[in-house]
Amino acid sequence: MERFSLVPTSEGPRREFKITWGLRAGYGPSGRIYDLEEAVRSAHRWMRERHARGKPFLSGMFTRGEVVYAGSEGEAAHDREPVAIFTGEVLPLYAADLDDEAVRVLLNELASEIGRIPCPLRPSRELGSCRQKFAP
Repeated sequence: MERFSLVPTSEGPRREFKITWGLRAGYGPSGRIYDLEEAVRSAHRWMRERHARGKPFLSGMFTRGEVVYAGSEGEAAHDREPVAIFTGEVLPLYAADLDDEAVRVLLNELASEIGRIPCPLRPSRELGSCRQKFAP
């Protein structure tokens, strides 16, 4: 059986983050629904460009989700919305020097980058227990 050992400097506080973007253009049921792949490509481009400049970036995992909610009487059909969800952790091994404020700046930059997709996707983000919503 193989034995594993702890990688030096990989231990540290767990700092999770999440950014969620609405994939429907606009707020009505007739808005175009954008594909998750468009958000993935935009985020990956942002990461590669920052890496090429020697700047820190956040990596993570994209999943597709669906927000389900009760709409107002006039908007009863607006009870579901497809979303792109980007989650990850600030890993001590690679980003121990980034404080929470630096991570917030990176999350804002990434949220804005993906928000530039031809439709303005509506982002919200979380870092630990802090949640923020953004408006155009």
